[in-house]
Amino acid sequence: MQEKLGFLIALAREEHFGRAAQVCGVSQPNLSLAIKQLESHFGVPLVDRGSRFVGFTAEGQRVLEWARRIVGNTRAMHADIETMKQGLSGHLRLAVVPTALPIMAYLTAAFWKLHADVKLTISSQTSTEVLSRLENLEADAGITYLDNEPVGQVMEVPLYRERYHLVTAAAGPFGGRQSVTWEEVATLPLALLSSDMQNRRIIDRIFKEAGVGVEPILESNSLVVLATHLRKGLWSSVMPRIVAESLGLPANILSIPIVAPEMSTLIGMVVSVRDPQPPLTAALVAEVRRLAPELNEIA
Repeated sequence: MQEKLGFLIALAREEHFGRAAQVCGVSQPNLSLAIKQLESHFGVPLVDRGSRFVGFTAEGQRVLEWARRIVGNTRAMHADIETMKQGLSGHLRLAVVPTALPIMAYLTAAFWKLHADVKLTISSQTSTEVLSRLENLEADAGITYLDNEPVGQVMEVPLYRERYHLVTAAAGPFGGRQSVTWEEVATLPLALLSSDMQNRRIIDRIFKEAGVGVEPILESNSLVVLATHLRKGLWSSVMPRIVAESLGLPANILSIPIVAPEMSTLIGMVVSVRDPQPPLTAALVAEVRRLAPELNEIA
């Protein structure tokens, strides 16, 4: 039964029978048969089928919710027993919004010093993808925005507040300033993250609240792309302070606080709600809580 429930979770994640089968390491006919066996077991259709995967029925959505709990709790149980046998070891998978990546080395270094037998994988994801990966058991924890868009039914651990700076050429119109306003920033040729990124949606909202609109000259979902363009001195950008400082930009590129209003957004860790938590996740949460005051100073 658990294997079939795992197939259902994979289908929800991939939204395609063939890809789900490939991820699960089985043939598509075998995956389809397993789903049909689940439908026979529950006596209701779980999947809306056309010529391709369409979605889940209402009953399918409910079974999927239970499948995620059952498979997640079963994995947590196995991890708990392994920890009792061998100590804390294993693999932690973290999904992180791009603007929080610069802070991760502080967190993971402190955690790894305490638990050197734990392997860490960090993937850069949008805030939507962070939650999806948690939901579909592809990540053990996420780092994302907590107070801008709904994060769903997860446990939240606040970390730090993201503070926004103008990154611009020293030779530009605001090169000698100690601070700038959002209205002033809007007058510059801007390179910003693309609108699928929550950071961009936050910045757009702040500009709107300041009574100005912006139309960036360049958009990208990559901070590396933005950084390479900023080095040319032709464009400016709005970035969290910790991001601007981590990019290693040359001395002719400045990072200037944006005020009037001075805005910040809460970043934190999210994990699935389980009691008890898997040992690795519980240890990570404990270390994050300990480090939060320090991280907020750094950011």
